[in-house]
Amino acid sequence: MAARFTVRRLRLRELDRILEIERASFGPDAYDRKLFAEYAHKCGDLFLAAVRQGSIWGYMIVCTRGDRAEVTSVAVDPEVRGQGAASALMESALRRLRRRGIARLTLMVRVANREAQGYYRKYGFATVRRVRGYYEDGSDGWLMARGV
Repeated sequence: MAARFTVRRLRLRELDRILEIERASFGPDAYDRKLFAEYAHKCGDLFLAAVRQGSIWGYMIVCTRGDRAEVTSVAVDPEVRGQGAASALMESALRRLRRRGIARLTLMVRVANREAQGYYRKYGFATVRRVRGYYEDGSDGWLMARGV
C-alpha cells in the first residue's frame, strides 16, 4: 500500500512543480506562474500542497473573505489520482477553515466535469446554481457550496 499524503503550506520555491501538475491537469487552460504567485501571496497558508515521500503530488488553493472561503483551484498529478491526495487536501482545508471560524465554503466546477462534482458531493457540497459562460471557453459552471 502506498504511503499516505501529508498536507502543508506551499513554499514559493515549489511553484515549478505546481505548474507541472497544473499543465498536466488543465492543458491550455492552466494558470500561469504569475497568477499562482498572486494566490500564494493572497491566500497564504491556505495554498496547500499534498506531499508523499518528499514530492508534491497535488495542490489546493483556498482563499478567505470574512467568514466565507472559496476553493480557487485544486489539481492532482495524473500519475497518483485516485490514491487519496485530493481527499487529504480537502480534509486538511476543512480542518483549517473550521479553526478560523469560516462558515461557508464555495467553489466552481465545470458542468461537464461529473467526476469532480461527485468528489465535491462526497464532501457535502451541494449545487447552488448554474453560472452560464463562467469559463474562458464559454462553458458553464456549477456554483457549489457547503457549511464548514
